Amino acid sequence: MTDRTMTVPALTALVTEILERGGLSPLHAGALARVIAAGERDACKSHGVYRIEGCLRTLKAGKVVADAVPELHADDGAVVRVSAKGGFSNAAFELGVPALADRAASLGMAALVINDCTHFAALWPEVEMLTDRGLVAMAMCPSYASVAPAGGTSALLGTNPFAFGWPRPGGDPYVFDFATSVVARGEIELHRRAGKTLPDGWAIDAQGNPTNDPEAALAGAMLPFGGHKGSAIATMIELLAGVMIGDLTSPEALEALGTTALAPAHGELILAFDPARFAAGRPGDPMARAEALFEVILGQGARLPSQRRFAARAKALSDGITLNADEMAILDRLREGGLDAVS
Repeated sequence: MTDRTMTVPALTALVTEILERGGLSPLHAGALARVIAAGERDACKSHGVYRIEGCLRTLKAGKVVADAVPELHADDGAVVRVSAKGGFSNAAFELGVPALADRAASLGMAALVINDCTHFAALWPEVEMLTDRGLVAMAMCPSYASVAPAGGTSALLGTNPFAFGWPRPGGDPYVFDFATSVVARGEIELHRRAGKTLPDGWAIDAQGNPTNDPEAALAGAMLPFGGHKGSAIATMIELLAGVMIGDLTSPEALEALGTTALAPAHGELILAFDPARFAAGRPGDPMARAEALFEVILGQGARLPSQRRFAARAKALSDGITLNADEMAILDRLREGGLDAVS
């Protein structure tokens, strides 16, 4: 099998077909396919087609509801809640976005709480869906316990990603999305599959000793970025997107899941802000002031976060997405075998 180049819609349709054949309802298959194809489009391999098998494995294990219909609860307050009903978070988020945006426009800020969801994807699709509406956004969620707290010796915290987005009229938004671990767990797995050792400072083994072995790291724990600073932010996310919204923390999610080989179930918190409402009555246009700040950053030779991702997106939209022979083999195997093709 050789490399293959396809358009973003073509890859989205192929992934949708694979997920539907695996048993997901069209609602969930489409929502997952859009974020998986977006990962490949933006050259984020750790959140691209590599994730399909994990989604199907989670489905086969009975740890996610294939045909869940998320339920929206919204009044005239600032908190919009969507119950994912045990399904993947993506369809629940898509359901909640219009109500979240409406509340943020009306009140100046609002929060979307997603409960009882299974989460596997990056968070930048969430914040970009809000920056597309002219809103500033933050998103966060726990995971399952796989990160040792600073100074600790075993997994307690999740990778606990955090994302932020600022709209830029006429251009790509200012977006960052990172795990509060040194790297995302998917990067450890990709190193393992490629037979590569890990850089120093990424992980500890099951005995709490530093390790460069991906296998030992997956059996032990990753480390937080920035030492105690990353550890504190990860703990904040456990509190805000776990305890505060009445959902599972990372240790609780791991206990419920029983393994790190499947996608975890927990909750998610997304915040949306209307910058015009926050700046009302103050001098200056917040959009113009933000652009002046970005220009100074770029003028110093620095780059804005996600610039490489947006460049990859532009290239993919123009030239298509190229998948290598191994990736195509995975897609063909999953398309033909469905759940029988995953262990």
